[in-house]
Amino acid sequence: MELYALFSAVLLIVSVHLCQSQFNGFFRSLFGAEENSIGENEDVLEEYDFVVIGAGSGGSVVANRLTENPSWSVLLLEAGKDEIFLTDVPLSAPILSITGYNWGYKSQKLTTACLGLVDQRCHLPRGKGLGGTSIINFMLYTRGNRRDFDMWEAMGNKGWGYKDVLYYFLKSENCTLCRDIDESYHAKSGDLHVENAGFESPLVKLFIEAGQQLGYRNNDPNGEYGLGFSRVQATMKGGRRCSAAKAFLRPVAHRTNLHISKESRATKILIDPRSKRAFGVEFRRNKKNFRVKVRKEVILSAGTINSAQLLMLSGVGPKEHLESKGIAVLSDLPVGFNLQDHMAMSAVPFLVNESITVSDLTVQNPVDIYNFLARGKGPYTIPGGAEALAFVKTKLAKDRNDDYPDIELVLGAGGLNGDVFGGFRALLGIPQSTFTKVYQPLISRPSFSIVPVLLRPKSRGRVYLKDNNSFHWPLIDPNYFSEEDDLETMVEGVKMAVSIAQSAPFKRYDTSLSELPFPKCEHLALNSDEYWRCSLRQLCATLGHHVGTCKMGPKSDPTAVVDDQLRVHGIQNLRVVDGSIMPNVIAGHTNAVIFMIGEKASDMIKESWAGE
Repeated sequence: MELYALFSAVLLIVSVHLCQSQFNGFFRSLFGAEENSIGENEDVLEEYDFVVIGAGSGGSVVANRLTENPSWSVLLLEAGKDEIFLTDVPLSAPILSITGYNWGYKSQKLTTACLGLVDQRCHLPRGKGLGGTSIINFMLYTRGNRRDFDMWEAMGNKGWGYKDVLYYFLKSENCTLCRDIDESYHAKSGDLHVENAGFESPLVKLFIEAGQQLGYRNNDPNGEYGLGFSRVQATMKGGRRCSAAKAFLRPVAHRTNLHISKESRATKILIDPRSKRAFGVEFRRNKKNFRVKVRKEVILSAGTINSAQLLMLSGVGPKEHLESKGIAVLSDLPVGFNLQDHMAMSAVPFLVNESITVSDLTVQNPVDIYNFLARGKGPYTIPGGAEALAFVKTKLAKDRNDDYPDIELVLGAGGLNGDVFGGFRALLGIPQSTFTKVYQPLISRPSFSIVPVLLRPKSRGRVYLKDNNSFHWPLIDPNYFSEEDDLETMVEGVKMAVSIAQSAPFKRYDTSLSELPFPKCEHLALNSDEYWRCSLRQLCATLGHHVGTCKMGPKSDPTAVVDDQLRVHGIQNLRVVDGSIMPNVIAGHTNAVIFMIGEKASDMIKESWAGE
């Protein structure tokens, strides 16, 4: 929390330049709920038309859209709290992982990945609060590739092809302040604000130039073409984070038919064992147990890990596994399987000879903080430090002539050696011993990063129950790099990042790799394929894009949990609306897709009950 304390101290300096009344309001919002925060409904009714579990990107959209009908009542349950000012600061995204806004999940010990991380376990950040993971993520707005959705449809999921889902992406989006976009693929009237950062280092131009020299377009990542280099588009408004709660809950919190219950943890979905119909939800708030009934549907939007856990606790899941935990089986489904995620290598700093980069130390000055507070500009508006991105193909991609990337490269405004206060390494799980050996000698050196991301992993993991106690963490085995092809593709991704950093456009800053090797890989030649294989297994970490544990597919698919209307197979009046329904992880960041899923699910639900 050192960075939090230092950040607060600098804000006190800035207060000299702000009028006292403005600062008092700001100071309250920094340490507590904002003045326009979302209130709580103390009196929960005995029955609602719909109960939505989870106020993340899917659940927030559904709660908003269903309450457009004044005759329908909706209870939205959220295990976490409301946002505070710190969650609004885009650059602070990494340190949010060490706050209560993160569930704090960690994987089981792996033998194929995360070997050099703390306790040999992968950190799996998931958002806990109004807005879900959209309040702790890096805010990058990418929709994936059109082929992703056409493949979903080809698996038997009617209405999920790209031509169908594009409408729902546009329905949410407000890209009024976006620059350099393909206008025909964007909208300007939605609730979710998307914009470019209010700051750009010289690295962005060099990165795009390097891509053009490799034959890639300077494109819109959400436009007609999937491959290319571009500035980031992020879910921000006026330089501040635009979370799911800000976009979809705060504007409608006044609706009398919407009740929001914060710090309310769902413990069980109530399902009639004879009719197999969901009829209510049990939850716990303020150390008291509550039970509410539903007239129409339970909407489960708790996220890829928590949705799978809650279904299994409620009797929906693999028969043998549930019975071993003493849980009566109501529907034997492969819940928890098919876990997928994007792995990223953020541990490689590229050193430069001028102070053109961003670090914990370089942004601790009154000018930058004043520019953020008063103008929505400056380095504090960089989403998680990410300035630009590229969707590329490695030589291992089988569909060489297709517009379908297998690696993403994310340009970071700083390197890990600039993480003086430890927020980013805490997010990744990098131990202090590694920082002391590899990064601390380079603290005074300006650096940036180019982070390769594995977009189309073949490895599949699983979420299990530890026991039948709803307050115990589930067991999570992401199974990263269990498929050798994933590791080899990432090696090619790292090599592409290195070649870009050492390309002609970057030579003006004498860009170089550190010569300090990663622990357990010292015996291998630096920058060799063998060295990168070792380094990836040691320090590669999640990008937080967990999906797939409640897979969408037809009833004939033995691996499916929900149908193409997102209804749970074998259970009436129960749907899942979050990233867990994705059959395959998309080639891009997942948050925009979950907003789309929420929009499409809302229309499906409305259609189902149109005659009621």
